[in-house]
Amino acid sequence: MRKVLETCPTCGGELTITGLHCRSCHTRIESEYSTCRFCRLPQQSLDFIEIFVKNRGNIKEMERELEISYPTVRSRLNDVIKELGYEVEVESPASSEMAEERRAILKQLNAGEISAAEATELINQLRGK
Repeated sequence: MRKVLETCPTCGGELTITGLHCRSCHTRIESEYSTCRFCRLPQQSLDFIEIFVKNRGNIKEMERELEISYPTVRSRLNDVIKELGYEVEVESPASSEMAEERRAILKQLNAGEISAAEATELINQLRGK
């Protein structure tokens, strides 16, 4: 099924739905209706949301499925949040960098490259920065 047009193909203005029709009993309703926020999203954003829901919001799974990095997933998620009309909290570069460093330490721990004690020490050092 096609998506409802959101913008006028002639001038680019916002379109509204002015009529509904029942295929079963042929009732017609005419008025002016607006579409939902999700209906206004571009297809790429809707596809992203579908993958997000399918993966229950697990960004690691999204990284694997989309074959993109964690920061890219977060950036796309922030874009969708903005498209829906919400504000996005801006992470300071320092906190974003610290989160990446923590993830790298935990990845080393998971791979058995460092011990739990070493990981704890490295994370505590990050906090002291």
